[in-house]
Amino acid sequence: MSFNPKSHLSELLGAALASVAPEQRDTAILLERPKQAGHGDFASNLALQLAKTLKANPREIAQRLVRELAVSPWVDKAEVAGAGFINFRLAAAAKTRIVKEILSQGDEYGKCVLPLDERLKVQVEFVSANPTGPLHVGHGRGAAYGACLATLLCWAGHDVKREYYVNDAGRQMDILGLSTWLRYLALFGEIVPFPANAYQGEYVSEMARQIRAAHGERYMHPAAAVLACVPPPEPDGSNAEAHLDGLIKAAQDLLGEDWAYIHQHALTEQLAEGRADLEEFGVHFDTWFSERSLFDTGMVEKAVERLEQNGHIYLQDGAKWFRSTAFGDEKDRVVQRENGLYTYFASDIAYHLNKLERGFDRVVDIWGADHHGYIPRVRGALQALGCDQRKLDVVLVQFVSLWRGAEKVSMSTRGGQYVTLRELRSEVGNDACRFFYMLRRADQALDFDLDLAKSQSNDNPVYYVQYAHARVCSVLMQWSGAVPSLVNADLAPLGGERELALCARLAAFPEVIVDAARDYAPHAIAFYLKDLAAEFHSYYNAERILVEDVPQRSARLALVAALRQVLRNGFRVLGVSAPESM
Repeated sequence: MSFNPKSHLSELLGAALASVAPEQRDTAILLERPKQAGHGDFASNLALQLAKTLKANPREIAQRLVRELAVSPWVDKAEVAGAGFINFRLAAAAKTRIVKEILSQGDEYGKCVLPLDERLKVQVEFVSANPTGPLHVGHGRGAAYGACLATLLCWAGHDVKREYYVNDAGRQMDILGLSTWLRYLALFGEIVPFPANAYQGEYVSEMARQIRAAHGERYMHPAAAVLACVPPPEPDGSNAEAHLDGLIKAAQDLLGEDWAYIHQHALTEQLAEGRADLEEFGVHFDTWFSERSLFDTGMVEKAVERLEQNGHIYLQDGAKWFRSTAFGDEKDRVVQRENGLYTYFASDIAYHLNKLERGFDRVVDIWGADHHGYIPRVRGALQALGCDQRKLDVVLVQFVSLWRGAEKVSMSTRGGQYVTLRELRSEVGNDACRFFYMLRRADQALDFDLDLAKSQSNDNPVYYVQYAHARVCSVLMQWSGAVPSLVNADLAPLGGERELALCARLAAFPEVIVDAARDYAPHAIAFYLKDLAAEFHSYYNAERILVEDVPQRSARLALVAALRQVLRNGFRVLGVSAPESM
């Protein structure tokens, strides 16, 4: 049967509390692992919680509680410290038994099984990049974070669905279609000055070549015809967007029904490239949700009508405005323009309404840091719709700065001057990408050091942690015994300071999982693995594992086998491989 030292200590404290202050027996008992080893294995502030109610000095209350603690073979010492904390030191056997539990549970160690009434249905929507070009390194951070968070929430016991919102409607897709068509015309010598605010990348030219190879001159029109009704661009760029819209209108008019093919070809190609990139990166989605479907099913119209019925829409200059200032936004927002077209914001409102109507208990949106101002208006819209906006959590992922030596790489999506996720993965590998992306909190900017990520040194955190796994594999290979048999090893010889510290670190893994899931903090897993690897390397350098003494050798082998299992489980959460040799 599984032994939980925290639960055991909680029971001991609960019994002592019932004796010292029976009227307070329902007080929540909190136990934490102290940051300093000198403060024991667990600490409780129960006495400080009771001080005001009992009108007594917390140290005196703590001393009374300690005196009432039942004797336990799993506790070496309980002592009062500081203002009234109770510090517990576990017996060695209480620490080492975690080794058997890990070896018994294997790949399941660290996973939490929640009662049905505590299990949440959670949707995590992430990446959701416009399919207008290759995914770049910024998208990669959102992908790594979202994938890891979704896995964490699964491990914490929740029912999780991963979703990508495909922005396949709207102006940005028209710009991509136009960019592709203009490059197509250029292949036939019909040169239309290419707008600076169109999509510039080589991938656009490649799509143009694909269309020519498949359909020849079918979509060719003279440049003069394209430019005939388009206002020329001003030298100062003041009408750049109007000029671009004029070109789009010309393309739609000249191509007629053929415009849909150009538009769809560009969308399909870029979406397929993005999906392939993510799959190769180990990032998978349960649902690819089409923005266009919100219009096709009338969901956008329904959402705006509900806002109107609830009294949150007003007319101005022929447009419909959502009164978002009533919900904390800096200004009101247009949801339907005077020409009848709905705005991006309207489709976003409809999308979030759709999420909640699908029955999710929690909706987690992972956005780029530049979307900060979007949060209050989306929350406000949900509230205006009569939905529980508390079900929406938004995580902002800060920007990534990519460095090559002392040179910072600039990025511009339309300009096509950026490092793609595919290029990054090709240069440093998936493992380094996934691990490095998790080395900072999501709300902290990340400097990605390419040289460090490629180095095979202890300064490279992913190499350092993976090397710990490979070292254990090497030891077990040298031993050449049956690893499953180690579950029956006598652990009594594990009494050294480093061994017990390793056991304590291994025992903390399920708690790290739960805390990281609760706080939406996948970086905590990377930090945990770094600390675990550091303790193992220190132990490995100080002690021989394959000693002559058979009981001691078996105990140490069981310990490192358990450590290997925890490393593997942590790697799975992060989406990192576990190499057996390096």
